[in-house]
Amino acid sequence: MRFLSSLLLVAATAEAHYRFSKLVVNGEAETKEWTSIRQTKNYQDDHGVTSVSSEDIRCFQMKAGTGTATIAAGGELGFVADQTVTHPGPVQFYMARVPDGQNINTWAGAGNVWFKVASIDAVKTEGKAALTWPTYLKKVVSFTVPKSLPSGNYLVRVESIALHQAQSVGGAQFYLACAQVTVTDGGNGTPTNLVSFPGAYKANDPGLIFANYPVPTSYTPPGPPVWQG
Repeated sequence: MRFLSSLLLVAATAEAHYRFSKLVVNGEAETKEWTSIRQTKNYQDDHGVTSVSSEDIRCFQMKAGTGTATIAAGGELGFVADQTVTHPGPVQFYMARVPDGQNINTWAGAGNVWFKVASIDAVKTEGKAALTWPTYLKKVVSFTVPKSLPSGNYLVRVESIALHQAQSVGGAQFYLACAQVTVTDGGNGTPTNLVSFPGAYKANDPGLIFANYPVPTSYTPPGPPVWQG
């Protein structure tokens, strides 16, 4: 009986977590996992990353990429969560330009090369005391690729920051992945506020500590401002 209870606990824990393993390009989802997304280390159990100083905070990958999706600047890019986004918190998107001559499948994305392109933040609803999270229980989270983004190869990083256990330092959980994307029909914009992973966040950043009591009335996500293009 005790063994069965342990198995049920493990199963319930796994169901509460999630991974991003399929990309959606302008409404069309990939049919197979890890087609243009680098396979992550949680491919079997959906666990998250808790250390912002770990290399895993960048792409959480277990091996190099194998494919690349194509999207025109101004198009909609989304990530599919296998279990839906089952934890409250923000979802953010970053991109990094793969240097010319580098292999998109193996380029590491190290250094100050990442810029934030979107952030789906908490919403304060009139008449409700608590904040609401637009991505909670969503199957797909998405953003619009800036129209002014130059054409080229990019890594696209999604992060869902789970705040349900973030009452103290180190309690936030990151569910993340990196897709490999070729952007076409781009513009002449110059992304700003470049950051590195690890390096962009500190464990005690206000956006990574979130107490449910007293009921919070505002929230600011971690990281640089969104590059609007």
